[in-house]
Amino acid sequence: MESSVVLGEKDYLACCGSVKFAEEMVLAGPFSDYQQTVNAARDIWFNKVDVNGWLEAFAAHPQIGESPSRTHKSPTSAQWSKGEQSTALATATDATLQELNEWNVRYRQKFGFVFLIFASGRSTPEILAEMKRRYQNRPIVEFELAAQEQMKVTEFRLSKLFTVNSAAVSQIQTKNTADVTKAGEDRVNVIGAHLTAANEASVVKPSQTFTRTRPPITTHVLDVARGSPAIGIEVQLEMWKNDQQRPLFGEADLGGWMTLGSSTTDKDGRSGQLIDMVDALSPGMYRISFNTGKYNPVGFFPYVSIVFEVSEFQKLEHFHVPLLLSPFSFSTYRGS
Repeated sequence: MESSVVLGEKDYLACCGSVKFAEEMVLAGPFSDYQQTVNAARDIWFNKVDVNGWLEAFAAHPQIGESPSRTHKSPTSAQWSKGEQSTALATATDATLQELNEWNVRYRQKFGFVFLIFASGRSTPEILAEMKRRYQNRPIVEFELAAQEQMKVTEFRLSKLFTVNSAAVSQIQTKNTADVTKAGEDRVNVIGAHLTAANEASVVKPSQTFTRTRPPITTHVLDVARGSPAIGIEVQLEMWKNDQQRPLFGEADLGGWMTLGSSTTDKDGRSGQLIDMVDALSPGMYRISFNTGKYNPVGFFPYVSIVFEVSEFQKLEHFHVPLLLSPFSFSTYRGS
């Protein structure tokens, strides 16, 4: 195992431009190795840094194709950004740079922040194609995708602060580049598939140590009518436990749903812990129900239930099932 590495706020700011992230990382450290640092970084970024912190980190990046500012808060970050964009700049032509600039403007006008992508090793045509594809996303979906890309950048930069063998660093870069084309899949699981240090296999982990940094099923509620998190909504998670393999459409459930946990959404609209911290989920049908009638008595929906299935091959993945709610409509998606 690598010796403990003590890093300061400036080091973490070079990896991620959120001051909150840097402060929380210092409080959580020092860390004994790279993997421990990454585990803490994921937890802090996704669970402790708020929307403003995400936007602050996004703003620390130059636009793709643009040189980092000399007044950047972290000179190290500016230097790394330049290196990460080197392939894009080397493969650009006057025409593609012009098109890239135009799409950068369109993207920022729609979403309100810079287009963020793990750019290392990617050509300008590749980046342009990805920007055009992601431009079609709804803002909230794109916001979470951008946060995932920031995490990829953060992990890659953290590796520069540790004594990681060159093969392992190459593994991170290759994995990150391949993952960009899989944005529609479970993005948190993709992040979890990144580098495992080569010497980690020789370390005996305590029996109660989990590889997850948060419960395997989570949710949050956004009140799209108000444009803010929905606070104080009662949430309940259940699993189908009837002898019948799955509840059939149009038939009564006959008491087959077993409650796993319940909570109330906090100031960020997050539900808190609904299920025990386990590495492997039990495959089967799950249902998250929201007491929307109590939250919005004049709304159309007395409650909302979302049913989804976890297959055997997905039991190690993370399932984030958010609810986007208004008085007369709701939607959901598999998020991060």
